[in-house]
Amino acid sequence: MDHTFPNVTAVFFGNSSSVQFGHENILLGEKQTNTENAEMSRIVPLQRKISERHISVLNITGLHETELYLDCVDTLIGQLVNENEIHAFIFVVRLGQLTNDDQMVLEWLQRVFGDKVLQFVMILLTYEREEETDTIKDDLKKNPVLEQLLEKCGGRYHTCNKRMNNQSEMRELMNKIELLFNENQQQCYTKEINNTALRQKEELKKSECESDEHSINKETREHTATETRDPHKGTTEELRTHREKPDQQEKEMLTCSKKLFDRLNLKGRNDHELRAADVVQLTEHSLQSRESCAEEELIQTLLQKLLMMDYRARYIHVNKANEWGQIQQRDNDSAKYECDIFEEMFLSNEGSNQSERIHPMDVQMAVFHCADGFLKQLMVTKLSQCQYALPLLVPDPFTQQIEFPLWTFRQINKSWKMKNTNNEIISQTQPIYKAQTPMVSFFRFGSVSSSKSQLMNSLINEKHNTFFHRNCPGSSRTRVLMDGVVEIAWFCPSGKNTDKFTDCVAFCNLHGDAGDQEKQLKILTEMASVNVVLLPQLQRDDRSIIKVQNLYKDSKPLICLFTEDVSTLIETRKGKYKIGLKDRNQSDVSEELRRAINICLSSSESSSTFRLEDVSKHSDIRVDEEDDEDCRRGREAAQQMISLLEKRDLTEIKDSFLPHQGKLWHQWSQKNKELHRPKADEIEKEISKKQTEMKKIRQQQHTHGISEFMKSFIKEMNSNAANKNMFFLKWLRILLDEYTSADLSNLHHKYDETWSNVLKLKEKNDNSEKLKDEQSDLERISEELQAATFGVEHIMREIGQIYESCSSVEKNKKDLPFHFSSLPSLAAEMMISGFPLELMDGDAAHVPVIWISAVLDKLIQKLGDQRVFVLSVLGIQSSGKSTMLNAMFGLQFAVSAGRCTRGAFMQLVKVSDEMKTQMKFDYILVVDTEGLRALELAGRSIQHHDNELATFVVGLGNLTLINIFGENPSEMQDILQIVVQAFLRMKKVRLNPSCVFVHQNVSDITAGEKNMEGRRRLLQKLDEMTKLAAEEEVCDAESFSDVIEFDIQKDVKYFAQLWEGSPPMAPPNPNYCENIQELKKSILSHASRSDGMMLKDFKDRIKDLWEALLNERFVFSFRNSLEISAYRKLETKYSKWSWSLRSAMMETENKLHNKIENEAINEIEETDLQSELNETSEEVKKSMSEFFEKDTDANILIQWKTSFEIKIKDIEENIVRETKRKLNDILQQRDLKKKIDDNRTHHENTLFEKSKELALRLKDKANDEETLKKEFDLFWKQCVKKIITDTPLIRDIDILTDMREILSDVYESAPVDHRKEGSEYNHVFTVSSYSEYVIFKKSTKGGFKGAVKGACRTVIETFGFSQTLSPTDEGQIRSLVSDVSLQTDRMIQSFNISKMGYNISCIQQLIDYIKARVIEYQEGPLKYVFKNDFFMDLVFSICERANKMITDQHKMFREANDPEIYVEKKREEYYSIFQKYCHGATSAAIFGEIICQKLKEPIEQSVYKKTARDLTGEMKTNCESLNGNRSNLEKHILRTLAEKEDFDKYMNYIKNPRDHFKSFIRDEVSWYIGKKFSDSVLPKMEENIKLLQQKIMKAAHESTEHVQENRGDVGLWLKSLTQQLSDVLIFSEKDLSGVKHDSVDDFKLLEDVMKKELPVIMSAISSNFSRTTFPVKLDYKFRPDELLIGHFCQCCWVQCPFCRAICTNTIENHHGDHSVPFHRITGIKGLAYRNTTNLSVSICTSAVASNRSFYPSSSEDKVLWRDYRTAGEVYANWSITPDLSELPYWKRFVCRFQKDLETHYNKTFEGSGQIPDEWREYSKNEALDSLDECI
Repeated sequence: MDHTFPNVTAVFFGNSSSVQFGHENILLGEKQTNTENAEMSRIVPLQRKISERHISVLNITGLHETELYLDCVDTLIGQLVNENEIHAFIFVVRLGQLTNDDQMVLEWLQRVFGDKVLQFVMILLTYEREEETDTIKDDLKKNPVLEQLLEKCGGRYHTCNKRMNNQSEMRELMNKIELLFNENQQQCYTKEINNTALRQKEELKKSECESDEHSINKETREHTATETRDPHKGTTEELRTHREKPDQQEKEMLTCSKKLFDRLNLKGRNDHELRAADVVQLTEHSLQSRESCAEEELIQTLLQKLLMMDYRARYIHVNKANEWGQIQQRDNDSAKYECDIFEEMFLSNEGSNQSERIHPMDVQMAVFHCADGFLKQLMVTKLSQCQYALPLLVPDPFTQQIEFPLWTFRQINKSWKMKNTNNEIISQTQPIYKAQTPMVSFFRFGSVSSSKSQLMNSLINEKHNTFFHRNCPGSSRTRVLMDGVVEIAWFCPSGKNTDKFTDCVAFCNLHGDAGDQEKQLKILTEMASVNVVLLPQLQRDDRSIIKVQNLYKDSKPLICLFTEDVSTLIETRKGKYKIGLKDRNQSDVSEELRRAINICLSSSESSSTFRLEDVSKHSDIRVDEEDDEDCRRGREAAQQMISLLEKRDLTEIKDSFLPHQGKLWHQWSQKNKELHRPKADEIEKEISKKQTEMKKIRQQQHTHGISEFMKSFIKEMNSNAANKNMFFLKWLRILLDEYTSADLSNLHHKYDETWSNVLKLKEKNDNSEKLKDEQSDLERISEELQAATFGVEHIMREIGQIYESCSSVEKNKKDLPFHFSSLPSLAAEMMISGFPLELMDGDAAHVPVIWISAVLDKLIQKLGDQRVFVLSVLGIQSSGKSTMLNAMFGLQFAVSAGRCTRGAFMQLVKVSDEMKTQMKFDYILVVDTEGLRALELAGRSIQHHDNELATFVVGLGNLTLINIFGENPSEMQDILQIVVQAFLRMKKVRLNPSCVFVHQNVSDITAGEKNMEGRRRLLQKLDEMTKLAAEEEVCDAESFSDVIEFDIQKDVKYFAQLWEGSPPMAPPNPNYCENIQELKKSILSHASRSDGMMLKDFKDRIKDLWEALLNERFVFSFRNSLEISAYRKLETKYSKWSWSLRSAMMETENKLHNKIENEAINEIEETDLQSELNETSEEVKKSMSEFFEKDTDANILIQWKTSFEIKIKDIEENIVRETKRKLNDILQQRDLKKKIDDNRTHHENTLFEKSKELALRLKDKANDEETLKKEFDLFWKQCVKKIITDTPLIRDIDILTDMREILSDVYESAPVDHRKEGSEYNHVFTVSSYSEYVIFKKSTKGGFKGAVKGACRTVIETFGFSQTLSPTDEGQIRSLVSDVSLQTDRMIQSFNISKMGYNISCIQQLIDYIKARVIEYQEGPLKYVFKNDFFMDLVFSICERANKMITDQHKMFREANDPEIYVEKKREEYYSIFQKYCHGATSAAIFGEIICQKLKEPIEQSVYKKTARDLTGEMKTNCESLNGNRSNLEKHILRTLAEKEDFDKYMNYIKNPRDHFKSFIRDEVSWYIGKKFSDSVLPKMEENIKLLQQKIMKAAHESTEHVQENRGDVGLWLKSLTQQLSDVLIFSEKDLSGVKHDSVDDFKLLEDVMKKELPVIMSAISSNFSRTTFPVKLDYKFRPDELLIGHFCQCCWVQCPFCRAICTNTIENHHGDHSVPFHRITGIKGLAYRNTTNLSVSICTSAVASNRSFYPSSSEDKVLWRDYRTAGEVYANWSITPDLSELPYWKRFVCRFQKDLETHYNKTFEGSGQIPDEWREYSKNEALDSLDECI
């Protein structure tokens, strides 16, 4: 081989679909050449390098498709050959999918580049799967077309992957190009070769044009004379045989097509730019009902009308500017009488060139050509519903390739009735592509004056234009796209004697001259049972006469209609008929033609039947299903699945292939309902048993294998080919319908027969066995029908159950090729693609909540949490609900009689971007439901099922359409009662949906008075139903307007009947379509005023509604998760707002505290405090306003806006009031401790002065350090001794001793001395029961009943049983103890012991307060009195708890005020100053150091307090347990308790939650400080020290300047300094009152000394700062833990009267009921079963769903758990929603601490209280995980 091979240039041509473009494509890259861009000026070569060889790639794939309608193609080709020498032309062909188009591509190449180009051509066969190449040799032999192509190309070919990403294949291609180059003697295709080809072509064209000129002119005249033909279109044959010489006529035809597409704003062929997904989305245009529109809106208007089944879609009028004035005028200034009528009227042709309106059928066909496969199918389906003819054979407007759009017919079913041989009427429903019927074909030769289409209409439906004809509204003289189109329509008989044909008959209509449409004519005449031809008067030499003669000779019946003949029906020979049309009555002609056709159809010659699918067998046409690769692959996959069902009994298929949704799922559903509806005597053990059984069912479900059928489905749906998946789903639905239709039809027939027999027997009052047998048969057939119904929804249901079973056992299936968690993604993709998803399983009457939630989660993941407007519909069965929704939104809900909706389905309708600006949502989510009073449910509890369904869908919908069919008052009453009850329930649970009543099938909807009367009757009926429903729901409502906002004028719609005439041939009623449009506008009007809901909220709403419905008592059971979630969010915000106010006030309080201590202020006013808080208050108000207005749940939150605004205002006032109280206490205490402070200051300053005197005496010994030290020590000892002698001693304290002493005085008769040790007291906070502390009163009331109870009590006490307090009494006493504890804590803090010192009077005050509270409590209506032990143990418990706090505070006081301690601490400071005095330091220097020493303690306190506040704010943000609301804090408490497993701590939490919360917060703060000390606490401390140092030095500097400006003295300087620091430090002039400083006059030196000494002081403070000193150095009230306790613990602490769960409301004394996310087992509180020692295992939330009873307080009267609110006030204030959640946390707690609980309460978990075995299976992890789910 020649190694001098140059750089290669290769042209790639062929169908672009044969190549997959992308970044992996080595040769062609990511983007194909845009061959449709008319502005394209040149083809740019792509430079590639393969195996060290350079190649220039010129990509012209697809150019042949546009050559005929792009003017620039010749220029492009010229540029290509002028600029390049081409080594090879690579013809890209898809292996195994060779089409006629591919053959034409090579012809095109020859025509453009000349015949010589073939020697440079190589075929490149592309494949998708490697196995395709295995059969290539067989394909070459079997495929003659491919063989011919290869022969033309010299047998040269190469194979490669469609992606062109295989390097070895590309190297081999380069080798073959090199070989080709050498075969051509290293010659390239050059411009010289091209120029030669062009010259030859021009010469040939010139000679042919001359010979054809005469015939073309003749044909043009003929076309102009024929209204229904395109004047420019040549025949298909001409296009095929003269490709290399496109004549003028062909080019004109192509130009017309291009102009049409341009006028309609369509790009043209094969773009498929119109997508079904875009058409069905909600746009502004879709809301407008238009009878006329602008030309550019024709497409949208046509499609929107078709979607609504409005047959007037073909009659859209085009608006033109100044239409009324558009009359052409000829300029003629001749005199009035100088005119010639003949010249001006008869001969003038002006105006004929005026632009023609677009023909309606051109609009339809243009859409058809530019639509994707799904839109074509939707469009044809809607055309069929409109009873219009459908495109059967469609020539491509640019290539004339004929397409058979079989795919578009796949969803069409036709129904008809006919009489059998026994004269019985039988019904048939068949997919139209399968139906075998006679076919009558109509066509014409030449130009005819009569309208063929109009004549056909008279045969099919005289009142409806099935075929569009020249006299239809909107028709125009010219049409561009219809010639050669064959349309088909079917006549379907109704089984009546008036039927024109007794059987279903297909009618085909070939448009245009049949002589020009040879292929279409051939197909029709071959397949027709009868041929009908319209003929003008033909001559023997006419070009069409041969074809007519052949038809006449054929044995097939032929009817000839002569337009120029006047004869009546004549049979010229057997099977051949002649009818004249000229001057004949249309009705007579129609009748004769009908008679002739019927005769022909009954003859043996027309025995052939037509089947639509068989059209595809013709070889010269393109079948859309085969041409579209995705469609073909989708069909193959669906067919493979259907093949698995073959030879199976239809009623057993679901059991075999879909086992997960069968009996086991139904059993699980039933068990779940039983679980939620427990019987009266059902205990927790039985509930657990049911839960276990349900788990076992799930495990059994999980053990089922996945059938091959399901595996195939999942595999196909899991591929990433979205378009193929869409086709696959459509195909599967089509093939399943086809597979089941015959059996279903038979079953329906049997059902109807049996039902008729039952009715006849009932009419005869026959109660014999025969009636029972018939009824049994009816039930059996009904079950068979249910079993035989098999669709895509059942497959998706199976996937849902596979997912739920895997999710329940938390394990994947072995035969599932991927993890089960990806299954919901398949359903989410289906919903996005526009498929409905089953929401409620209609067979099991159950909502698969786990599956639906998972699908919606995936939907949110894919789309984002979109806002949706939920539209639901309710109505009687077969009342047209689904039909209405499908027409309104272009949806796909099942509507056929055999496939009525079961359960509920949901489908998304996308809102266009333009509409989103007007609406507040992104999608409409439509929920369609099964009909109420469904016949299939006969024998079941219909009313309960209907009520359940109605409540569910009404609760889901933002708007519910109530569909009422007909005017039957009994049917109306039934549905209205159900609906009103549903809306009443919504009102009671604070859901506010709206409704619109749709009254369908109303005969005279235009009569205004009748409508008004109808509305009045409806409202009257609604009011009646409201009263009835209100009684049942125990609710006050007198009228429907009391239940829901309802406008009788706007919210009631009357619909015309659906059909305009009698089915099956009646088209939809246009008035019905108008009603649909009006309703759509009304819905959108409602929607614009609604906030809709987020998808996440919709998911929660489904769960809440279904859970409540399962419990039967809907209102009582409904748990509004949206409200709960929104309220929790609000509580978290409230926590932040209240913290903002608290933290701001803490800063203010600190400043004012400092000022009070500095005596800078002497009174505190609320107004001053409020003004300090105003800025923060305004920020909080702004934040609140934004939250309530802009939050996603604003519509839910609004109900609490006012109450929370009041709460924030209250908390603000409380903060101000509390701060004022604390500051006033400080003011009072300041005066009280003035003496203490003065003494201390006096001692300190005396020491300063005396040390100064000593220093002056020893000045001469300043250098003798030893003497100075000795003298100072002696001096110090004497001074300290004198100070101690003069100052009262501060002793250590013993709180508990003081307490005993006071108690001894109080109870002299029973001295406390015998209780010498604290251990002898009982801790009232942890006792299991207070029964030991009370003496029960003897009852003297109640008559005989009371005496009996008293006697019983005496017997019990006599025989050793002690009487115990009721849970209510226990709870009240515990509340008393808790509140007394809280108030005494506040009292102790108010004593301010760290500043004021301790006095025994503190304990006296505490004991007096406790005593007063106990006495006050006993004054109430109690059945017992406290023993003295209660009071004493309460005092002890409180004092013991307060002991550490009081002792710590007293220690702080002592350290600050005991001279022996505080003076000794300052020894080094005094010695330092003494030394400076000795060394003769100036007064300013000494005074500066004294000031710094005096500042040390205030600085330390200020820094500690500021750091504490900063740290509190940080923990509130960063500490996981403290950064949310109270519920979040409790979750962390429970988690910690579970991890530590300390029973005593658990009991402390259960019985004294507030104390435990405080303890937990302290531990968290301690842990946080320990962990973050170096990273966070220390840096904060240092930062605060630095800031404070800067403030002090700034104050010193400004004081110096102030003194210098005002020529002041040191007193002024000191005053200025202390005033500037008064709000940050407790430091004032009085602190230096005894220090003489009159001689200080060098203020600059004073400032310098401070600048030098202050860092030393700061450093000393920092060095002493540690983990241990930080809390100790702070007063209790300033510590971070106390600040957080103050924030978190000011909330509701009320406990559930059954289980002691704490109300989670963050607001103390809140409005409304107490509630908690999850309750506990009542035995944890010590609750036992009556008259036993068996601890209860009941759970509040499951008990209230049952009919069990309990005994409230000490009452002898039992109360049903479900009526617990009637048991007394303590119960009435609680909202306990039924909930069967498993509560692993508390179940595990009871199992883990069973023995501890039994010991604690001296009771056992036995008998009825036996712990279910299932509870013991919960692990700690499961328990902890459940906390995240519940809180």
